Amino acid sequence: MSPFYLARGASKLVRRITSETSVELKILSEKWRLLLAGVIFQYIHGLAAHGVHYLHRPGPTLQDLGFMILPELGKERGYISETLFTFIFLAFVLWTFHPFILQTKRFYTVLIWRRVLAFLCVSQFLRIITFYATQLPGPNYHCREGSHLARLPPPQNAAEVFLINFPRGVIYGCGDLIFSSHMIFTLVFVITYQKYGSMRFCKMLAWCVAIVQSLLIVSSRKHYSVDVVVAWYTVNLVVFFVDKKLTELPDRSVGSTSILPLSAKDKDTKLKEENTRLLNGNSMDSADRRPRTQMNGKQIDNESQVDSETVKA
Repeated sequence: MSPFYLARGASKLVRRITSETSVELKILSEKWRLLLAGVIFQYIHGLAAHGVHYLHRPGPTLQDLGFMILPELGKERGYISETLFTFIFLAFVLWTFHPFILQTKRFYTVLIWRRVLAFLCVSQFLRIITFYATQLPGPNYHCREGSHLARLPPPQNAAEVFLINFPRGVIYGCGDLIFSSHMIFTLVFVITYQKYGSMRFCKMLAWCVAIVQSLLIVSSRKHYSVDVVVAWYTVNLVVFFVDKKLTELPDRSVGSTSILPLSAKDKDTKLKEENTRLLNGNSMDSADRRPRTQMNGKQIDNESQVDSETVKA
């Protein structure tokens, strides 16, 4: 390919990214509050998961049907489930940013993440309530009896708690079991792609990957089977009910031009204009604005007059 065509293609891509960025920034200036709240809640969720580790008490691993059926991967192969989850996470993030690069678009990136964070926050809120209600002995290797990571000593200061001992405190957490956080993210991502994605094969593949992820989590002994099972029906129910409360995303694939969602200010202006038209009596349909003639003190439509004359003739 010649340098001319490469430069031309790069120029088009830069213009497309610049144009999409200006549109997304306009939406972000209006919708930033819920996005910021969702990001802050991710920290709150991590803080709660770290806090329950102080309450964790190691004990014998509970009897679990999944542990009986699925072979144990072992400590040295525990990275497999984390690798798959990283792939799912990165693939979804890249997909949500495709409107900046591809010409075909179905949604706005800001609005899709606003929706995703709403699903995540509600699911994580229910998760926090659940794992604080009952602390189960962790099945993971670093949470079992004899491991020095199974218990956390009382914190020496507030910074030790609020900084979550990142990233060690996140990787080697214990006690936050019911229900699986990895499955919350996985299912929210898959359900979102199921609704707003365009490739049927990728949708089927996404559900298959979610099932494989569930099995790997249990095989890695990072969660009990109940943690995964509860995540499957809880997240689906959360998305079902929360989705009904949220405003539906505009479909950008309809027509050649993308329709920018109205801001609150634009909605107020449009509402005032409609009210003004109603007060002025201008709300009638344009089809009703026909010329009328006056006859015997009454106003009669020209169409009615022509019809009556035709009948007399």
